[in-house]
Amino acid sequence: SYESLFKPYIRDGLTEVWVEDPYVRHVHQLYNFLRFCEMLLKCQCKVKTIHLLTSQDEDSSAQQTSALAEIKQSLRSQNVCLDIQYSSTIHDREIRFNNGWIIKIGRGLDYFKKPKGRFSVGYCDYDFRECHETTVDVFHTKHTKKT
Repeated sequence: SYESLFKPYIRDGLTEVWVEDPYVRHVHQLYNFLRFCEMLLKCQCKVKTIHLLTSQDEDSSAQQTSALAEIKQSLRSQNVCLDIQYSSTIHDREIRFNNGWIIKIGRGLDYFKKPKGRFSVGYCDYDFRECHETTVDVFHTKHTKKT
């Protein structure tokens, strides 16, 4: 689940998160992003701003725009601001926390396999969901050089 992957890096002082993932477009990807946001809300941190940089879905941009607007409104009711920007050139995927942690996942937030059915274990609770093979790299800014 997102909690098992990200929780060790979510600590006191975390107030801002940057998500760069070109594939927050289709319904299941939008749900992945929503689940990530919910995970942040459940943690003991005080996230106030989430920045999303993604690409625009050329086939169903209205659905993507509508879903992200709904997520934005819902987060606002939790006193969290969602800043959404689009890029047609974004490729890499990473999540940055303002406490210095950077998590790069080869598949971005979309590393879960589709469940076997709508009533199978793992459909609702991602702790039971199988994952695609991917690479996760974790860095801290105090160990990186800016070029």
